[in-house]
Amino acid sequence: MFQNKNLPILAGWAYLVIFVTGIFANFVVVEGLVVPGDAAATISNLTESNFMFRVGVLSFVIMVIADVVVAWALYLLFKNTDENLSLFAGWFRLVNAAIFGVALYHLVSVMNIIGGGLPIEKGSDILNALVMAGLGDFNITWLVGLVFFGVHLFALAGLILKSGIVPKFIGYLLLVAGVGYLVDSTAYFLMSDYLEYKEILSMIVIIPGVVGELSLTIWLIAKGKKLV
Repeated sequence: MFQNKNLPILAGWAYLVIFVTGIFANFVVVEGLVVPGDAAATISNLTESNFMFRVGVLSFVIMVIADVVVAWALYLLFKNTDENLSLFAGWFRLVNAAIFGVALYHLVSVMNIIGGGLPIEKGSDILNALVMAGLGDFNITWLVGLVFFGVHLFALAGLILKSGIVPKFIGYLLLVAGVGYLVDSTAYFLMSDYLEYKEILSMIVIIPGVVGELSLTIWLIAKGKKLV
């Protein structure tokens, strides 16, 4: 049983913050405004929706903060199950958060460029190249971080299955999601035709990841306090 009755609630609500901010920033803002391979359309979208872009960047910052809270809370929750494995899971989640912070730097650079932070003529090839390079660096750096997140999910799944407290189906879903993250990241670096399989690989990651992590989030908020 959990020794601190506030930890499950804290972990659950912090996880919920990650879901809300991450989904908004990535799927609504970034994917909604960035047009792959079209610098002119992307810059036009980012300029016209500059405030939303800035809110998206801020949402990512909040997401990183919440991720650190979740890493700390989950370590404390499961350290009695297996302290070494819990510490291992926590560190890998923190490394992922740190790498995402580096990725976020590239997105902030794009925000500054779009906002006129550099004396570059609008519509110029230099502006187009800098913006698309920054967005590309953001995606690649994030993808590197997800390798560590995939390992974290492996460890977290092991803790859940070993604890006997959290429903086992959540652990199995996280295990599949961890495999998905590692397969997706490996495929990106090894396959020259990765884009042709991107949608399939993304589904392997998204479906078990979202269902598993959201199930854990709901369980922590709804059931965690009852198990103290």
